[in-house]
Amino acid sequence: MAKTTRAVARIPRVPAPAPGHARESSALALAVVFAGLVFYASLYPFSGWFWPAGQPLSALLVPPWPRYHVGFDDWSNFVGYMPLGALIYAAALRHGCRQVAAGALACALASLLSWSMEFTQHFLPGRVPSLMDWVLNSLGACAGLSLAVAVHAGGAGVRWSTLRGRWFAPRSGTTLALLLLWPVGFLYPSTVPFGQGASWERLQEVAYDRLADHPLSPYFDWLWAGLGESGAPMPKAAEGFVVALGLLGPCLVAFSVTRRGWRRAVVVPVAGAAGLAANTLSAALNFGPVHALSWVTSTVPVGLALGALLALACVFSGPRAAAALGLVALSVQVALVAQAPSDPYYAQSLQDWEQGRFIHFHGLAQWVGWLWPFAAGCALFRRLVSADPPAAG
Repeated sequence: MAKTTRAVARIPRVPAPAPGHARESSALALAVVFAGLVFYASLYPFSGWFWPAGQPLSALLVPPWPRYHVGFDDWSNFVGYMPLGALIYAAALRHGCRQVAAGALACALASLLSWSMEFTQHFLPGRVPSLMDWVLNSLGACAGLSLAVAVHAGGAGVRWSTLRGRWFAPRSGTTLALLLLWPVGFLYPSTVPFGQGASWERLQEVAYDRLADHPLSPYFDWLWAGLGESGAPMPKAAEGFVVALGLLGPCLVAFSVTRRGWRRAVVVPVAGAAGLAANTLSAALNFGPVHALSWVTSTVPVGLALGALLALACVFSGPRAAAALGLVALSVQVALVAQAPSDPYYAQSLQDWEQGRFIHFHGLAQWVGWLWPFAAGCALFRRLVSADPPAAG
């Protein structure tokens, strides 16, 4: 009897959430983001809208079967919807749905999203709606759902719940999703390595492109005043400080939902490796594998070392203290990046992104890089004012 008791005591239990505070699902946040990716990739560049001549609305409800198709496009349509089906299924399970209902919901929502994209493509030039695309998208979502069912049946859901209960605080799903999206913002070139947020010069270019031909444009001249004038380069010390804050900020975001101690210490090298990999991948895709490390200046190693030391000094801080420090770090970084002037390397990177092979996806990575500090700041502010009790160790 004693042996049985000891054996049962060693079985890990999934930590229960605090009363009145349900756990958030990172799968739900990622499913919403992935649906946004599908929306962007399907309807970009969102211009030139028109009504098909001689086509009644009833004829547009069912897209035509294509006369020809390309193998790469077929596989892209199939594989592209697999993560969406899996994420919707996982999010539905996390919110209490039964497995059959979660599977039906995943298939229905993914198929409905695909049909709405094919229907909307009737009104965009250069886009050809296709019934085959809808079929492949739906089959891809069902395939992703099948993989998710198999993974869940293997006990991965219980293991993840156990791991998440040991590492992270309750109601941390949205913050975890933000941390997973953080490296995506580095795929779009930035004026400073590890810097996120929009530079004032880039905002001026966007304002000029949108408002220069507007009848009221004379009233907006102040927005693009000085555009095209070369400014003084950012001092090396300031650039290194931006790099340090670029690593410290996401680490503090992670600390706000991670338990104190060695688990936070593990977050620091993981964040540094993820940032390095994303910046290196961006440079390799732009300029080739030979120039994959061309973005590393003399200040990057120093800034990363400083950011890592500052992050390690905060591993024992409280969740609210980490959130407050994270807000300060993100705010200072956004302010410094906004004042950073561009250089020839940055201009060449933008040209390769916006006119080359990444023309259909550069905008998404750009918006992630611009908006991530503000979304992370909202998450940190929420942690500051949250009434969640600390989870038990």
